[in-house]
Amino acid sequence: MIDQDLAEMYAVLTKRLIEQVKRNKKRFPKDFMFQLTKAESLNLRSQIATSSWGGRRYLSYAFTKQGVAMLSSVLHSDRAVLVNVAIMRAFVRLRETLSLHKELAVKLKELERKVEGHDEAIHAVFETIRRLMREEQRPKQRIGFHS
Repeated sequence: MIDQDLAEMYAVLTKRLIEQVKRNKKRFPKDFMFQLTKAESLNLRSQIATSSWGGRRYLSYAFTKQGVAMLSSVLHSDRAVLVNVAIMRAFVRLRETLSLHKELAVKLKELERKVEGHDEAIHAVFETIRRLMREEQRPKQRIGFHS
């Protein structure tokens, strides 16, 4: 999640959120948060249609799930606790949804393989029926005994 969105959720200014993070740098290793590159920041800005004048003078920070969880330990307010609980629940639901989709994809692949096998078997049955029909249509030769 981006620092600006988190600040809005926690009802604090973005610069105050970043101040608290910087004061507690040890709590936010690289796998908890990172600063966006200029290209990422420009891409993000173009996608959310922010104005090109005014605004931020530094690149945004992005927080991972662990970083979001750590924010509740540096932002000391009842709102911070409530927001953090809501975010953690959202992450759990997201993980469950992704898991469900993975399970569904696996089951679909299994069904695909089964149907594929059935298609081949059905094709073989039809070929056998066609062969039998062709054999029946051929005139039968009589083997006769001449005396």
